[in-house]
Amino acid sequence: MGVNEDKLQLQYKGYRDTPPLWKSSELLGLSQFSIPFTPSIALNRAIEKRLRLGKLVEQFVFFELEQLDNLKVLVENEQIKNEKITIGEIDALFLFNDSPIHLEIVYKFYLYDPSIGNTEIEKWIGPNRNDSLLKKLTKLKDKQLPLLYKPQTDVLLKDLNIDKSKILQKVLFKAQLFIPYGATMNTTFLNNNCIVGFYIQFLEIQQFSNCKFIIPEKTDWLIKAYAHVSWLDFTDFKSRVSEFIKVQSSPLCWIKFPNGTLQKFFVVWWN
Repeated sequence: MGVNEDKLQLQYKGYRDTPPLWKSSELLGLSQFSIPFTPSIALNRAIEKRLRLGKLVEQFVFFELEQLDNLKVLVENEQIKNEKITIGEIDALFLFNDSPIHLEIVYKFYLYDPSIGNTEIEKWIGPNRNDSLLKKLTKLKDKQLPLLYKPQTDVLLKDLNIDKSKILQKVLFKAQLFIPYGATMNTTFLNNNCIVGFYIQFLEIQQFSNCKFIIPEKTDWLIKAYAHVSWLDFTDFKSRVSEFIKVQSSPLCWIKFPNGTLQKFFVVWWN
């Protein structure tokens, strides 16, 4: 199936409008790469097939990097192999103001579960509870970024004529955050501007019986909710959501309240 160009532009805008997950210089030793502001222009990069959300975001990042005059992309999605076995992938290597940078790209959706963990970082989990912010930060620190220093990466760096000791390592980590319905919170370590919606258990959705809904496909999770879509009534919505819940999958949805307010939210299968 081909790419819907109009949807692609909305997805790109949604990516651009998503702020970095943290504002401070570092979080658990990880440093964000802040792409210098450039005027918003239409995405102009060949994307000929439908990609998973993570791979699509990588294409958006590469396009943004290409718009910078003082940046030269050297490598995109470079697989590192031990003989014929892939041991990892370098998301990007580039020169920024002539300084080499290794960048790992992350775009996530996390829900705040106050019932788990001892620290705020531990309480942010994926919508299906098989992912968490702490797991991802740990993977970046212990596996993804250290790939640069594996001997199998030396051939690539030699071909690029880059001194490994001079490479800065950065992450571009964006996320949408969701908190329990009715709750308010200010995060201590993360960017409060990333909080874009709420989550609610399936058994509690009856209170929204006078609202309208849609259930966007996964890549459209990037898009900010807008009014001109084919909304579902509550009965149809509940029926469709129940199919997700049966297989322990928590869908992201849009809700249109009677006063016209639009918001994103997750319906979760877990208690």
